[in-house]
Amino acid sequence: MTSPPDIPPPADLSGRTALSDADLLTRHIEGDSTAFSEIVKRHRDRMWAVALRTLGDPDEAADAVQDAFVSAYRKAESFRGDAAVTTWLHRIVVNACLDRMRRKSVRPVADDELIEAAERDMPLPDQTAEREVSLEVTAALKLLPADQRAALVLVDMMGYSVEDAAAVLDVPAGTVKSRCARGRAKLAPILSHLRNRSDLTRVSSPKGAQLRDG
Repeated sequence: MTSPPDIPPPADLSGRTALSDADLLTRHIEGDSTAFSEIVKRHRDRMWAVALRTLGDPDEAADAVQDAFVSAYRKAESFRGDAAVTTWLHRIVVNACLDRMRRKSVRPVADDELIEAAERDMPLPDQTAEREVSLEVTAALKLLPADQRAALVLVDMMGYSVEDAAAVLDVPAGTVKSRCARGRAKLAPILSHLRNRSDLTRVSSPKGAQLRDG
């Protein structure tokens, strides 16, 4: 994965240079009682976005994010430094989401069932609001196997590169591409009516998002 260019960390209100995520994590490990709280403040919104889009349920997403940060807090010493802290956190929250999906033992939906769902639940022509589109996409994602859903959320909805998504999911880039391709193929019958709707382009974050350390 190509590393993003180095960006100077931001300065705090006093004009001092703010600590990087890695520095904060080190301070947390060394006993600084406030360091991890700063990490949470920096990353909770994006962690929430990933969890919500992956799980499609606000309560489940909140619990997954909480589980992820508790796990990160307790296992900070396991951070090896071979990836950005941001990538490490994303990996933990995605795994927390996948664990929740697997515990529910959701059976993957067959292709013919997806087609039947598309024909049965085709929305009315006047349903054009962005929120309605977002709800349709979220509902469709719930029909996918967990691994395909996670890959599509990161790449297509959150805008991460395939390489960054691979780092988060801890799989080869080719696996991410394959999961995305299979997921898109299964979603096509359900979401084909949205193909020419401009609202669909506003459901996801802008392309080109990268994982960066603060």
